[in-house]
Amino acid sequence: MKMTGKAKSKIFVVGQAQPPAVRPVAEAARKEVWRWGSDNRLPEALAALSRSSTVHRRIINDKADYISGSGLSVDAGAPRTAELVAEANGQGQTLRNVVQRLALDRCLLGNAFLEVVTDPKRSFLALYHQDATRCRLSRDDRHVVLHHDWKQYRTSEAILLPLYPAFEPRPDGTLRAVIHYKDYEPMFEHYGVPKYIAGMGASAIVWKTDRWNISRLDNSFQPSGVMVLDGDTDSEQEAAEIARLAEERFAGKPGQVMFLVKNGIDSDTTRFVPITTASDGDWKSLHDQALSDIIVAHSWFRTLSGMEYATGFSADRVRHEYNIALNTLIRVEQQEIIEPIRRVCAEVFREEVRSLTFVNRPPFEMKPAYMRVWEARKADGFDYDPDDPTQQQFLAQL
Repeated sequence: MKMTGKAKSKIFVVGQAQPPAVRPVAEAARKEVWRWGSDNRLPEALAALSRSSTVHRRIINDKADYISGSGLSVDAGAPRTAELVAEANGQGQTLRNVVQRLALDRCLLGNAFLEVVTDPKRSFLALYHQDATRCRLSRDDRHVVLHHDWKQYRTSEAILLPLYPAFEPRPDGTLRAVIHYKDYEPMFEHYGVPKYIAGMGASAIVWKTDRWNISRLDNSFQPSGVMVLDGDTDSEQEAAEIARLAEERFAGKPGQVMFLVKNGIDSDTTRFVPITTASDGDWKSLHDQALSDIIVAHSWFRTLSGMEYATGFSADRVRHEYNIALNTLIRVEQQEIIEPIRRVCAEVFREEVRSLTFVNRPPFEMKPAYMRVWEARKADGFDYDPDDPTQQQFLAQL
């Protein structure tokens, strides 16, 4: 997929009767990209943080799962789109698999990239998720630059793809483009900002308090202190050796004990002076407050990520919080993800694809078995017809 500086490409929009004249792809697009963060490596930092903070990661994963739903459905009047739903690309992924990764990138990074693949005859359509940490926007504002390691960026290894709706041909005869999803944020033109950006400090606090507890566990909850050792030394190397031997014998874990080596006078005055603290309660309060701040920053709900309230578990609370999340966040995100996919399917397949939608199911079954189908569709916000015989069935019959 490498392109040389002499290569020329056709750039056109799928669905146009005649493509515009051939024009070269600027090689400068590979060399100059808009930085994503001050050092162009903000995605890697956000990904590393999510792998360190347990609650932060759980919320991101759960949000992505809820947004991608239980799958997607489309009416029988769009058979080619239905095939895409069942198999979205040559890797055997369903459209739900692809959308789930897009949702994960959006929740984690505030950006997501979807590669669209077709051919001039529009004989097929394939959709591939591109890892957002590998993607940057070129300064010509018309391309996405893909590279496997932005710490050691080489233009010769970069892949250049146009931003949708422009398509460019590739050496394998396909036409490709990339859809860029981004969460709007004032003052940020090129990249989106994740919704939890104001909660990064809280996420770091949870991570650090977890590390503190791990350190205490490694130390067998022994108190820290100062070990005063008697010893005459003639050099710094000898003093360092005394400290090393003492650490091996007394410390257990490095950092638990600070050693003070002093000259002995008349008798051995070696002693351990513990450093006591009564701040355990403060650490726990800090941890709990940080958890609440993370949830608020994510615009999420405790019970939907497995965290209980002080009053314990409540099925009614789960039901109510899911309904609120469904109508205020989940469906909004689903609409933003599915709309460009509908547009691509309509252009390539020439089908009516407004029926392409997500299938949402609550965390547990909430509808009574004696409810009729049309009543259930009404409760979920779908179109319903009380006079349709097929919707007169009870849910128990299904």
